[in-house]
Amino acid sequence: MKFRATLIGFSAILMWSLLALFTAASGKMPPFQLSAICFFIGSIPGILVLAARPQRLALLRQPAKVWIVGIAGLFGYHFLYFTALRNAPAVEAGLIAYLWPLLIVVGSALLPGERLRWYHIAGALAGLAGTVLIVGRNGVAFDGEYAIGYGAAFLCAFTWSGYSLLTRRFEAVSTDVVTGFCLVTSVLSLFCHLGLETTVWPGSAFEWLAVLGLGLLPVGAAFYAWDFGVKNGDIQILGAASYAAPLLSTLILILAGFAEPSWRIAAACLLVTGGAVLAANEMIFRRGRQRAAEGA
Repeated sequence: MKFRATLIGFSAILMWSLLALFTAASGKMPPFQLSAICFFIGSIPGILVLAARPQRLALLRQPAKVWIVGIAGLFGYHFLYFTALRNAPAVEAGLIAYLWPLLIVVGSALLPGERLRWYHIAGALAGLAGTVLIVGRNGVAFDGEYAIGYGAAFLCAFTWSGYSLLTRRFEAVSTDVVTGFCLVTSVLSLFCHLGLETTVWPGSAFEWLAVLGLGLLPVGAAFYAWDFGVKNGDIQILGAASYAAPLLSTLILILAGFAEPSWRIAAACLLVTGGAVLAANEMIFRRGRQRAAEGA
């Protein structure tokens, strides 16, 4: 069960690797407008499940703290991320925001039944180094002029890592509740859009398909998979493996013709892959020993 749940959680990372490609293909829609539409699309599968099985509506009746954590995680993360990008260079803001996998790995030591090993931290740091190579390929320069943006990026990292760790403590809460998180995040994003942005609609069917892809996968199904994974899988492995998202995203952009290959990407592949294997070595070798014992 734990291994399968970890794989389901990793599928969220694979879906998030499509975020940059779909966003680039979606046109020039403002971020909060895009967020409002995509989170609404992301809530539709859950709504259909609840409509088909009305008895599951009872699963949405959760304590206020569950809703606060869920909405703060999904909406708070995106609000802070967009704020960071508006007030700081994208490279530096992205690097700071992507501290969340490392924070998950380190913070997991506070969870009941979890033990933080040296290889968890080493694997997460290797992934962080690979991410620096990818995200900072055109140089990194931190400037005090962008303190507000950097601060928002730090809060962004702590928000998502905090959401992920607290979600683990709500392991008895059904993943159905993510439907409500997505729907509320969509409404709050709409309010932000109406107050802060000018509406821009996609100009072609191709752009609408990209928006649909965003809503169904990286801004939809990924959150359901992540919720199930961090509740039932190995959260330390998922934290370290999360550094694969920017690497896979870059590789996908290269295949789609939006970026060029380089030595940095090759080195990042080694660092991220090696870090993930290192962090997951206990689970990998434990399963290997179990299979060997079963075959003996």
